[in-house]
Amino acid sequence: MDPAEASEGEQLALIRETVRKAKVPKAKPRTWRGAALAAERPVARVLVDKGPVHLDKLWDYAVPAEMDAEARPGVRVRVRFGAGTGKVREGRREGGGLLDGYIIERVAESEYRGPLAALAQVVSTEPVLGPGLLALCRAVADRYAGSLADVLQLALPKRNARAEGEPSPPPLPPPGPPAPGSWARYPAGPGFLEALARGDRPRAVWTALPGPHWPREWATAVAATLASGRGALVVVPDGRTAERVDAALAEVLGGPGRHVLLTADLGPEERYRRWLAVSRGSVRAVVGTRAAMFAPVRDLGLVGIWDDGDRSHSDDRLPQPHARDVLLLRAVQEKTGFLLGDLGRTVEAAQLVENGWARPLEADRERVRAAAPLIRTVDEGEVARDAEARAARLPTLAWQTVRDALTRGPVLVQVPRRGYVPKLACERCREPARCAHCSGPLEARDADHLVCGWCGRDEPAWQCRACGGVRLRASVVGARRTAEELGRAFPSVPVRTSGRDHVLTSVPDRPALVVSTPGAEPVAEGGYAAALLLDGWALLGRPDLRAGEDALHHCRLMFSFSSTPSGP
Repeated sequence: MDPAEASEGEQLALIRETVRKAKVPKAKPRTWRGAALAAERPVARVLVDKGPVHLDKLWDYAVPAEMDAEARPGVRVRVRFGAGTGKVREGRREGGGLLDGYIIERVAESEYRGPLAALAQVVSTEPVLGPGLLALCRAVADRYAGSLADVLQLALPKRNARAEGEPSPPPLPPPGPPAPGSWARYPAGPGFLEALARGDRPRAVWTALPGPHWPREWATAVAATLASGRGALVVVPDGRTAERVDAALAEVLGGPGRHVLLTADLGPEERYRRWLAVSRGSVRAVVGTRAAMFAPVRDLGLVGIWDDGDRSHSDDRLPQPHARDVLLLRAVQEKTGFLLGDLGRTVEAAQLVENGWARPLEADRERVRAAAPLIRTVDEGEVARDAEARAARLPTLAWQTVRDALTRGPVLVQVPRRGYVPKLACERCREPARCAHCSGPLEARDADHLVCGWCGRDEPAWQCRACGGVRLRASVVGARRTAEELGRAFPSVPVRTSGRDHVLTSVPDRPALVVSTPGAEPVAEGGYAAALLLDGWALLGRPDLRAGEDALHHCRLMFSFSSTPSGP
């Protein structure tokens, strides 16, 4: 046979086989058990809570008749999932374990022509995954190249049966439009509030004035949104900041019931109870930390974020979404207003203003100069006047500033590291001090106690491996050592520390030295008389492209703690 004729015959046979398969009707949904199916839409499309990207799709399962009323879109279910699930060989179903999942939709028939595995269990009849939240999670997964299941683990809290069985309180009527208050300090502030109260969707990047007013200004913006009959969501970097905004909201909105606070400190049961109140529409205002960015607020009218440059806004779990980007997606998808607030601007915030997506909301220069504290640095001129300023732990300028400020109130001293002396080096050759057992960095827990930062072993007789020296110098001085030095310099003034081991919430309005690490600064009841930033080189010297921006961010953050324009 001619080769050309043989090739043509094979192509015709392939076409006939393709047409024959295309005409085969789809099999009706049925289960391998032969159980009775739901009368209408007997196929449930389920998102299985499993992380790999190649499994990031919907899987079809049969809905038994006894689960018809409970198996609604958005509810939690358990399904059999594994190699060969849904296939029958010689009358037996192949193996597969039970996994959690969510019903996305119910359809009349499946694309799969074989028998379908049935839903194993409807865990709860509470529809926790609505269409809006699903669309948001899908957009976040696409933006960060992650799987939808990973994003849902961040968006949906763990179920608590006791909290789920409790009824949520009825929603309260919307409050009236609030007075502008301190928003009047910004030329566009009253107009922004009026737009929210009308039901418009303004978008702004807000550069807040230094001082203690910004929590109440957030509360006023939320109240204006609620006055239009819509909901509001504000995300802040940490629990202490969330408590400040929560207290301001309770004062502006007139007590509890109109808003909820969502933080990890609440515990799983209380946090799920409050999340359900938001999902059911009982509460339409939410303030919380990073996980609150997915809160299912009904009729959302405003999404806001405070201090978007804080690293706490970026989730450390895959796909590591940033709260700012998630709220931007919500503002676009749900057509809401947007407010990004900070004492300065990050690169991303400046870009939003530069490309015209958001408008700047800031005070004029005269008001900024009147509200901002006086900033003084140990520059070359100061070094020329004070020869010891370059090497001194507390140069003359800082010492004089602290002495004068202590006559008016507390003084905040920020240092970049906690502990006593967290980093040591050889005094002779500057070689970093290492543990003889594991080569970990040595640190001083107190004046006479060396310990390895990795394995925790004591190092009683250290000797430099490079030069044989036995004397050490401090490369970085921690908060405890700084507090000890300040205590000697100002013996009549109490010294308090705030760091990861013990974070102070607030300090009274009387003279005291408060030594804090970044992010652990307590709130002074009457504001700080002055604030000092020590060892700024440690912030600038980090191996990070954003080291300079982060150092400037910490400087701006201290503005919100100083109450007078005389602090450095």
